[in-house]
Amino acid sequence: MIRIEGEIVINRPVDEVFDFVADARNEPRYNPRMLRAEKLSPGPIGLGTRFRDEIKSMGRPAEITIEIIGYERPWRLTDSIHLSTMDIRAG
Repeated sequence: MIRIEGEIVINRPVDEVFDFVADARNEPRYNPRMLRAEKLSPGPIGLGTRFRDEIKSMGRPAEITIEIIGYERPWRLTDSIHLSTMDIRAG
């Protein structure tokens, strides 16, 4: 298993940053590889929320699905990400 870790300091309230990142529809604003994102689940963002996104992978568009599988606002966010070629757990 490959493990990747990183850290960034953002000068904003933790609740505001958490909410922004938890909503995958915001990712195209800061990730140039994310082409589009849509929320599939009704209701507020939280445990079980699902998204369908399109990313640029190896120069071509690829569809991914994201499900929030861990949600402890504002401290922990875990996603299950599925691509046709792999599954990723992030968080």
